[in-house]
Amino acid sequence: MESVIKTATVGELKDELQSVPPAQVLALCLRLAKFKKENKELLTYLLFDAHDLPNYIETVKREMDRLFSEINFSNIYLAKKTIRKILRITNKHIKFTGSALAETELLLHFCISLKASGIPIKKSTALTNLFVNQIKKIEKSLASLHEDLQYDYTKAFEQLKAN
Repeated sequence: MESVIKTATVGELKDELQSVPPAQVLALCLRLAKFKKENKELLTYLLFDAHDLPNYIETVKREMDRLFSEINFSNIYLAKKTIRKILRITNKHIKFTGSALAETELLLHFCISLKASGIPIKKSTALTNLFVNQIKKIEKSLASLHEDLQYDYTKAFEQLKAN
C-alpha cells in the first residue's frame, strides 16, 4: 500500500522556508532538534563545531579510540558488533561534515585502529568485507581531495594497504 502523504523535495522546502519569518524558522529548527537525536547532533555540529573542522576531526578520533579500547576480545561476535558500532558512529560524523577531508582522515583512522587492535580481520569474512569496503571509500574520497592533501594522505593510505 502506497503512502498518501507526499514528502516535499529539498527545493520545495527551501522555497517554503524563504517565505517563513525568522522566529518561525527558529521554532521549526528547535522542533526538529527535539524530534530525533541525530537532528540535535547535526544541529550541535553546525552551530558549535563546523567552524573548526580539524578540532572536530580530532574529537571524533578520540571517541573512536575510546570505543576501540572497549572492544571485547573474548568473543569475535561481540568484537564485530562493537566495530560496526564504531563505523556507524564514524559515518554519522562524516555525514555531518560533508567533507572529503574528514571522510579520508576518519576512515583512515578507523582502518589503522582496526588493524592495530589485534583482531584477526582475515579470519572473519564480515570483517574482511567491512575493511575492504572502507579501503574503497578512502580511495574514492582521496581522489576528490586537493593534490597537496592527496599526497599527504596517500602515504598513510599506502602504508595501511601494505601492512
